[in-house]
Amino acid sequence: MPYDVIVLRPEADFKRVDAMPPDTFSVTYRTPDDPELPQLMNQAQALVIPAVGPKLPASLFENSTIKLVQVTGAGVDRLDEAALKRLGIAVANVPGGSNSAVAEYAVTAASSLLRRMAWSDAEIKAGNYDVFRKRMLADNLAGIDGLMVGVVGMGVIGMAVAQAFHRAGARISYFDPAPRDEKAVAALQAISLPLDELLRVSDVITLHVPLLPATRGLIGGDQLAMMKVGAILINAARGGIVDEAALAARLESGHLGGAAVDVYSSEPPAADNPLLKLRGDAAARLLLTPHIAGVTRQSAAFLFRASWANVGRVLKGGRPANRVY
Repeated sequence: MPYDVIVLRPEADFKRVDAMPPDTFSVTYRTPDDPELPQLMNQAQALVIPAVGPKLPASLFENSTIKLVQVTGAGVDRLDEAALKRLGIAVANVPGGSNSAVAEYAVTAASSLLRRMAWSDAEIKAGNYDVFRKRMLADNLAGIDGLMVGVVGMGVIGMAVAQAFHRAGARISYFDPAPRDEKAVAALQAISLPLDELLRVSDVITLHVPLLPATRGLIGGDQLAMMKVGAILINAARGGIVDEAALAARLESGHLGGAAVDVYSSEPPAADNPLLKLRGDAAARLLLTPHIAGVTRQSAAFLFRASWANVGRVLKGGRPANRVY
């Protein structure tokens, strides 16, 4: 049976947030390694994929009837841009659909690390209530209010994160040669800084750039060394932007106050990932999450519904909204 749409994520993902496709077109749910996938690609008009997952080979699209690849998120780095452009296949995403969720994650992670919430939880459960409380008081821990938060990448998500920190009382600096909304930036009284200067002056640094050749390894050993002693780093963007070995070393040395890492150079992270080898205080200063910063019930429903609406436009002969290329 020919299908209008192939979806490379489980049907259950859509059911649990009440965001099923319209009944007006037929859908089949598959996995990227399904042996029937190449044959189905020669019959369907649209392919719907999650933003996170293994790269899809260009060969999958050769001689296919696919008109549109719809990503149920913002990132399109799973796709071979040059190949899809050559084949005339449109690629669309849903920018900003998870911005509130990522903003909530960033502020929560920063607060948790600054005030050592997870760390103190572990110490109390280990019977160290008095000792650790005295240590926390002696270390004069800060909250977010009045701190300088440096946002790297002031796009839709970066702006939402900056606004959330601003509401929490933080001052905002940012590194982005072309912020998406200059009026919104001005409303925050945000300061534009070169990356090196932002790293030197910020108490919390949060990353919100795509993974591109220009951003791969953007935060390496030299950049981490520039950060203030006790500063917090949050990476809820893409793995590969931060040098994980260098980050582990800075946590081990005590230079950084903490780090929240939601994305990894390989996902899931390999057993020999240096971040997984940290022990003691260095491990306690590290908050690891499984690429879920932008994933909430609300954000998933929005992303899926927007994706289906866009697929509907294409199947009716229209031009896709939010076309990336």
